[in-house]
Amino acid sequence: MDTIPLNSLLQNLKSEDGETRDAATQELWRRWFEQKGKMGLQMLQRSQVLQNQGALDEAESVLSQVIRSMPDFAEAWNRRAVVYFMQDRYRKAIADCQQTIALNPFHFGALHGMGLCYLKLSEYRQASQAFRQALALQPHSVENQRMLLECMSHLS
Repeated sequence: MDTIPLNSLLQNLKSEDGETRDAATQELWRRWFEQKGKMGLQMLQRSQVLQNQGALDEAESVLSQVIRSMPDFAEAWNRRAVVYFMQDRYRKAIADCQQTIALNPFHFGALHGMGLCYLKLSEYRQASQAFRQALALQPHSVENQRMLLECMSHLS
């Protein structure tokens, strides 16, 4: 799938065909994780193992190290945002999501994560904006649709 241009993958996220959408989603995630080659991927995997073990401080430390050495690695910022979210450090998570999006404006995962953070902070307008941006990329995402409806119910 490496031969498929980014624009085609982004267009496939909007396909009526679920298999086409799923394949595009998986390929984008693969590209994002492998953006910095084998070493970057191994560091992300290491942080994920720590995260799965509940060693969130250690996972954060690994990701911060990756970010210092590879500041343009969008997925490292996104993964650290996930760790911050799990630690209830929503402002830090939002900042890392914003950095992810600055580096990769098509990162629907960071937009979704930012929406979840704003939702946790009861900042429903910002949350709904993030979920709308995620839906612009993935209009068939039931989860983002549901989250947007939840935000709208708080705003009405």
